Amino acid sequence: MVEEGKPRDECGVIGIYAPGKKDIARAVYFGLRGLQHRGQESAGIAVNTDGKIKYHKAAGLVQEVFNDEIIEGLRGNIAVGHVRYPAGGETQVVNAMPLVIYYKGGALALAHNGSLVNGRILREEIQNGGFFFQTTIDAETIAALIARNMRVRAMETAFRQDDAGDARGRAMEESILAALDTIKGAYALVMTTENKLIGARDPNGIRPLCLGETKDGFLLSSESCIFSLLEAKMVRDVEPGEMIVIENGAVRPHIFAKDRPRTGCSFEYVYLARPDSDIDKRNVYMARGACGRKLAKEAPVSADMVISVPDSGTVAAIGYAEEAGIPYGEGFIKNRYVGRSFIEPDQRTRELAVRLKLNVIANNVEGKRIIIVDDSIIRGTTSMKIVSMLREAGATEVHMRIASPPVTHRCFYGIDTPDEGQLVASVKNPKEISDMIGTDSLAFLSLAGMMEAIALGNQVCAACFDGKYPTELPESDLKWEEGS
Repeated sequence: MVEEGKPRDECGVIGIYAPGKKDIARAVYFGLRGLQHRGQESAGIAVNTDGKIKYHKAAGLVQEVFNDEIIEGLRGNIAVGHVRYPAGGETQVVNAMPLVIYYKGGALALAHNGSLVNGRILREEIQNGGFFFQTTIDAETIAALIARNMRVRAMETAFRQDDAGDARGRAMEESILAALDTIKGAYALVMTTENKLIGARDPNGIRPLCLGETKDGFLLSSESCIFSLLEAKMVRDVEPGEMIVIENGAVRPHIFAKDRPRTGCSFEYVYLARPDSDIDKRNVYMARGACGRKLAKEAPVSADMVISVPDSGTVAAIGYAEEAGIPYGEGFIKNRYVGRSFIEPDQRTRELAVRLKLNVIANNVEGKRIIIVDDSIIRGTTSMKIVSMLREAGATEVHMRIASPPVTHRCFYGIDTPDEGQLVASVKNPKEISDMIGTDSLAFLSLAGMMEAIALGNQVCAACFDGKYPTELPESDLKWEEGS
């Protein structure tokens, strides 16, 4: 079912700055392959040579969108890339990123992960000023703000001929900073314009963004997991409320927002990020393992074997098994050529994807009492199918353990949780959910247990679990029929 409401984008972004190279599109391609788990609907790459931008983007997986001929045609020494999963079932190809816009004297390519909570208000304001939108993505709202700010600065400043390039460069950076001061919500942005690679992270640090260094230059990415692939070393996380400009072989930081509570997304650790990534100095694998161990302490049960819902539940399941002293085994074989069922655009497709993606190992579960560990329950329909498959394979008992608290609230910051009415934990208690999905027992990790396992103190957004949003939500209903 396509859910009503303002969709959010679960995406992956990458930017590479390598002034001595001309073939970095291939590196961006491999980086996007490493970020494919963050979005499987569309992919795109934009390359920049002396301010001139070429790009290619289309619907599909990274390897479907690009081939050698296309990659060879994208020559440049600065590049940005994007993989997108559009929430809410919206699949318009026009919304693929990076978004490329042209302004007097130059061009800008922009890739965005996250969601603006004041996006509709800003869009309507800009449209009232005579601007026409071609997409329904927040990235175009941000680009329109930058263009409007740039126009104002160009009108206010008479660029001398000998200073025109430098003045335009300063005006662009000021225009971006002014746009960042206007938008509210969650975002990780990578942009290229002139001879610069620019990255920015929202003031609360909800969406991740990190900086790496290569022998040829610098790298920005949603996750550090691709650094080893691209022979980069981690420099640091981009700070919340920070814009960094990479130009002339150096990184210039700009802090545009201070004194905001740091609240990185807990769902990155629970589900979205790859386990080999470090986010805000906390390794995702270690956090998920700790969630599993804490869950075993909070919700023990006698069983013969612990299994997982691969892959996002695997690390927590291993932690649960270690803590409980119960053997860990494989109950399912995953078809790794199938995408994540949670981010499939409609319910029927999600149900088919579960059967296609997972095949139960009957000989390993038959006649056994099984504990199955998963990262979360959203609607409950996927869990129902998985439990049914285990029953059909001969499991005598099925106990489900969830390595996160019940998801009871909608996310407005880029994770595709549906409206509360479709979140099963917001309308049913654990016993009712257990009866619905057909388990012998069901237990969730406590909120305190998850926070302790992530081990970042109170610097974590857990709004989807507790409804405590780290930013104001200025739109009364936050509904937008057009999309994000």
